[in-house]
Amino acid sequence: MYIENYRNYCLSKKGVTETFPFDNDTLVFKVMGKMFALYPLEKWERGEASVNLKCDPEYAIELREQYESIVAGWHMSKKHWNTAYLNNDELPHRLVLELIDHSYDLVVSRLTKKLRAKLDLM
Repeated sequence: MYIENYRNYCLSKKGVTETFPFDNDTLVFKVMGKMFALYPLEKWERGEASVNLKCDPEYAIELREQYESIVAGWHMSKKHWNTAYLNNDELPHRLVLELIDHSYDLVVSRLTKKLRAKLDLM
């Protein structure tokens, strides 16, 4: 799948913005100001597609044990983030979308009541 498809999928979620807070290479998606997905664009251009996604710690370990293409988050908290490498056929497209949903939902669940209420109004 192309980066544009993942970008559109992330942006279709309520309260999501895209930013480049670290550099001009790392595309970051946030919900209500909190990160849930990071894409290293230069790697995508070299054919090394990957995404960093927030993940429940227990589920993160399960995924790493089940898929060689999912490892502890690169340059992120190894407990709460996974990096999914997408340039092979190991990870089904549907799974990647589910992992994006999981990351988004996890971040939303940890928002303050005030931010969740604001998100609900969007």
